Formats: sequence, C-alpha cells, structure tokens
Amino acid sequence: MSQDQSSESPAVPEGGHGQKGSTRAQARTAVVWQVLKEALDRQAKAGPSPVLDVLDTGGGTGNFAVPIAALGHRVTVVDPSPNALFGLQRRAAEAGVAERVRGVQGDAHGLFEVVERGGYDAVLCHGVLEYVDDPAEGMRNAVAALRPAAGTLSVLAAGVGGAVLSRALAGHFTAARRALTSPEGSWGGSDPVPRRFTPGQLRDLVRAEGLEIAAVHGVRIFSDLVPGGLAEQEAGALEALLELELAAAESPAFQAVASRLHLLAVRG
Repeated sequence: MSQDQSSESPAVPEGGHGQKGSTRAQARTAVVWQVLKEALDRQAKAGPSPVLDVLDTGGGTGNFAVPIAALGHRVTVVDPSPNALFGLQRRAAEAGVAERVRGVQGDAHGLFEVVERGGYDAVLCHGVLEYVDDPAEGMRNAVAALRPAAGTLSVLAAGVGGAVLSRALAGHFTAARRALTSPEGSWGGSDPVPRRFTPGQLRDLVRAEGLEIAAVHGVRIFSDLVPGGLAEQEAGALEALLELELAAAESPAFQAVASRLHLLAVRG
C-alpha cells in the first residue's frame, strides 16, 4: 500500500506530519507505505513469528527500512553506496532502531554474495529495476531472496507514462515522444533514469517468477506535476493533494500516467 496514514505508523517515509515540505513528500510515498505496512502486518499475524526478516535492496539511507524496523522487524539493507549506508546507520540510531537494521554493500546482480538466498519474509525492490542491466535478473534475485514457503515482494519502479506527461507539460515535446516510443521508456542521453516501465511490463516480470500479484498502484500521479507554490497557496491544499493521490492510486487510468508504479506480490 483506508484513505489516510495509519495512526500506528512509527514514521512516515520522506518526512513527517505538520510541515508543508514533509506533507508534500508524504504525498509522494503515502500509497507505498500504506500498502506495505498493511501487508507486513498481515504477514506478521499469520506467520510463526510476529518479527519478520525484511530485505531492502537498494534501500539507501533507510527511507523505508527505518520505519519498518520501528514496527519491530529486522531489516537488512543492500546498497552499493557506502555513503548511503553510513546515512542509514545514522538514521537508524536517531530512530532508536540501530539494533534491528543492518547495512551491507552490494547490488542486485551480486545479491547472494552478501545476503542469504531464501532467507527473508519480505523483500523490497524499490528504485532498482530502472538501473540494473537486466531487470529480469534483478527481479529473479529479489524473488529468490524470499523464503520458499511464503513471502511478500514490494516493487517500486519508474513509470513511462509519468515521464511522457511531465516532459510534454514542460514543453519538451521531442523528449516526451522519445520516452513514449523508446523500448526503455527513456528520452535520451540526458535522461537520468535509464529505464521505465508500464504496469503490464512490471506484472510480466513478477508473474515470470511465479508470484501472485496482490495489488498495483500509481504513485506520484499528481504531486510531481503540481507546482509547489500552487499546492501551498491555501490551507489544507497539501493534505487534499495527499487524499487525491490515495484516491487515484488504484485506478488503471491514472496508473498509466503515474511517475512511479508500485506492485505488491505474494508467495504462498
């Protein structure tokens, strides 16, 4: 992943409540956090232990790992950047969950050089498939990290439609057409994202590994397009933006133009 953040959430990824900037950041991640937290809660209640072992591939400074650890779970973060892993440990310590967060340097292709195959109750593959040389292999490794009997996979990746729409609205029509027609969903050499996906492409990658798709959501449908000043002109506008993001997330029509796509899949 009700239409609001759970009051039981220990933290809201990318910022907390009460500040304009953080509320806008919350609108960008609220759907993912809501769906993910509910899935972890269900799995913890149904499994043999309420404490889950969670793997966050490409988890960086712990935007999701630290809030998950604050729920009581053990989280291993794999990231190629030592600076990001340093930031992860600092954030975990500040949140009081350092004993439940472990950072290891590595990447999706060499995943089992640094973590155990089949050793995790849940795996996050957020912002990874856009950058790996072979998305199918990256997905295969993420699924192989799940326990053989049961597990939850959370995939977050860049969406083609959102890039096309944002380029067109900015007046960069040639770049928009290139992103639309490119097999990788990229607008060219200046594009910071090497690859983007349609909802169907993400579904195909997951189904190829034998998992059942539980939910697909559009993320950052509006929040990346609305100018910051416009969203802050009147009281309650940012909160209304958050509610709009949540309301549109499950609509296939809006998933097609979302900046990010979130897919939740399960095994067993």
